[in-house]
Order: sequence, then C-alpha cells, then structure tokens
Amino acid sequence: MADIKVRVGSNEAIKVVSSLGGAGGTLGALSDVDISGGLSDGMVLVYNASTQKFESTLDLTPGNTQNLNINGGSF
Repeated sequence: MADIKVRVGSNEAIKVVSSLGGAGGTLGALSDVDISGGLSDGMVLVYNASTQKFESTLDLTPGNTQNLNINGGSF
C-alpha cells in the first residue's frame, strides 16, 4: 500500500492508511491460538514456546516449574 499525502491545515503530512476491516471474529480462529481443549469460565491464554501457540488454561503454573511471577506492568 502506498503512502498517501494529505493536507492538514497549512502543513503537508504523510499519513499511512490501513485497510484492515473490523470484521470481528474470534480468538480461537487465530492461527497461533489453540483452544482445542475446550473453554470454561476463568480461563486465560498462556503461550507455549514448544508449540508456538497460545493455549487456553486454568493453570498458571506451567509444567514442573512451580515458580511463576506475574507482572502486570506499569500503567
């Protein structure tokens, strides 16, 4: 997609136009999401590096690690 030049006030600026539509859809339809194990209330998506997919789970302690820190970041 080519950049489109538009005039804003007296300045010329280059704007990038996106053609992505808000067609909706579901998380489960994404190619990197696996919800084949089913869904239930309270589940979250957790990334599995070996499958390179996000998987639905109720368990936030992956595998035998038993050590998981959750950092919600800064807002």
